Amino acid sequence: MQHVASRSRRRHKKRFHWRSWRIDPWLTLGLLVLVCSGLVVLYSASGESRYLVEAQTMRFVAAFAVMAVVAQIPPHLLMRMVPLFYLSIVAMLVAVDVIGSHAMGATRWLEIPGVVRFQPSELMKIVMPMTIAAYLSKRDLPPNWTDLGICLFIMGLPVALIAKQPDLGTSLLVASSAVFVVLLGGLSWRLVGFFAVLALAALPLLWLNMHGYQKQRVLTFLNPESDPLGAGWNIIQSKTAIGSGGISGKGWMEGTQSQLEFLPERHTDFIVAVLGEEFGLIGMLLLLLCYLLIICRGLFMASRAGDTYGRLLAGSLILTFFVYVFVNIGMVSGLLPVVGVPLPLVSYGGTASVTLMAGFGILMSVYTHRKSSS
Repeated sequence: MQHVASRSRRRHKKRFHWRSWRIDPWLTLGLLVLVCSGLVVLYSASGESRYLVEAQTMRFVAAFAVMAVVAQIPPHLLMRMVPLFYLSIVAMLVAVDVIGSHAMGATRWLEIPGVVRFQPSELMKIVMPMTIAAYLSKRDLPPNWTDLGICLFIMGLPVALIAKQPDLGTSLLVASSAVFVVLLGGLSWRLVGFFAVLALAALPLLWLNMHGYQKQRVLTFLNPESDPLGAGWNIIQSKTAIGSGGISGKGWMEGTQSQLEFLPERHTDFIVAVLGEEFGLIGMLLLLLCYLLIICRGLFMASRAGDTYGRLLAGSLILTFFVYVFVNIGMVSGLLPVVGVPLPLVSYGGTASVTLMAGFGILMSVYTHRKSSS
């Protein structure tokens, strides 16, 4: 009996450990598996570059630390800080337009010499759903036309600034995070249909205001073989790499398209093509399964939120994460136009990884603080 009681106390202490740190063990486990898998693929995709892998590892350590810190902050405190967050990021986006760092034909970064270089637009992926959720949680739901107009203004200002950089992929992700909050707020299907028709009607206007390279991406998506050695090269090589992997793949670091450098951006936007070539259909399915488990756990946690703000925010964050995955895999496999969206927690990158993990920290905060807010 004494042995049983001692074992019970140990289990209780273990449970208390996770609860006291407000870290969800199942979601954390899924994220760790995904991150470790990404580092394995990155080592091959980067041409066995230890520097890139070590740099990415340090970024992930920082990202998990940010997640753990954010998870401790009560959702109601985050909601109070929303106006400051929103106005600060909008000011940063304006600063990018004025004094931003220019690279690869775009001005997207703010740089503090010798300290840090980051993309303010990445931070807006978190701040946007926080802002819309904070606004709608104080109103009667579903939202009326006035509330929808205000939400559109809140969304439109930063989205326009991000699109001007130009960064169509990030602007669409920021807009989608706001749209998810509104949909979760109970928007009627009749209004959803109305806005869908309105969006389709606005496509010609969007086309007229797109940059030349963005129009070329759409045309390449429709017919990549029209310019196989130019604009269509990326997607043709990507589909070739994925298709040549077959069922079980060619083996780790044995992919010809990636190792012989036929595949461009192989350690960033097109890293999933490297995984498909080297690990085949089985590797792709395992990756998708990992993402599916993370998303399902996130949706479960969002459904258990203790108040309206928590449900809207958590639901939007995990659905936006799904859009990340869907858009990247869709564009790499030729199902969507290339819009420069990295594969979350697998592609090489700094600001995006930290932002994503901060989002998961908010999700954990909403879930673990649910009793105090209900």
